Amino acid sequence: MFSFYIIILYTVLAILKPTRKVAFALTPWLIFACSYDWMRLLPNYEVNPIDVKGLYDTEKMLFGITANGSTLIPCEYFAIHHCSFADIMAGLFYLCWVPVPLAFGLYLYLKGDYKNYLHFSLAFLFVNLLGFCGYYIHPAAPPWYAMNYGFEPILNTPGNVAGLGRFDQLTGIPVFHALYGKNANVFAAVPSLHAAYMLITTIYAVRSRQHHATTAIFAFICAGIWWTAVYSGHHYIIDVTLGIATTIVGILLLEKVIMRVPAVNRLMNRYTSAITISRHTHD
Repeated sequence: MFSFYIIILYTVLAILKPTRKVAFALTPWLIFACSYDWMRLLPNYEVNPIDVKGLYDTEKMLFGITANGSTLIPCEYFAIHHCSFADIMAGLFYLCWVPVPLAFGLYLYLKGDYKNYLHFSLAFLFVNLLGFCGYYIHPAAPPWYAMNYGFEPILNTPGNVAGLGRFDQLTGIPVFHALYGKNANVFAAVPSLHAAYMLITTIYAVRSRQHHATTAIFAFICAGIWWTAVYSGHHYIIDVTLGIATTIVGILLLEKVIMRVPAVNRLMNRYTSAITISRHTHD
């Protein structure tokens, strides 16, 4: 499991005095990565039954598109109606999914904006943990599964690039085949955390008063990822909507409730002090 290597790297950073504060600051990201990886140990479909047909039928009822006398879910429509420009943009949007939030967090930390860095990092972790709970409460197949395999759950189904495979074909770079070929559990579509990550980033760009252009770019990427999730067949509109709702509820709960508990507030102040890098000035 990749978390083993992450833990080793974290341990090395924590042992070395020059990088100890950095390691401590990265703890929320370590917990996120390990939590995601450790879900392999107990697949969600061993906890609750997998929803394949229910989501598909609800999506068709709410968002069905009539074409040539039949009703298609949006993912089926886009599987037929797509173009090279949209395929390239979809791939570029999805490649921003984790790198941009991580880069933003590092930017805040290196800039010395420790308070906003911690709030952003903890919100990112908290929303993920809520999403992981959703995976276990309601295991669900993505639309490409229903489109390729029908409505009977087949355990240990390999990951699928779905519409993102067109990006690989157009660029000649098998980036998404490499990423999705290692997906250990395809029945984790609800809520869509693809829909969550850039929304969290955009919200905290506003909260930390980033330049309007930066916030606008984040918002554009965020909307692009929402569109790509459906265009590529990786998520239903329902999944994306639930991912957005999980983000909003998670951030409100964290900022308006949890962070206002006096003990948590004191802990946050100590955490901020612990990750603060002293900047000595020389006359």
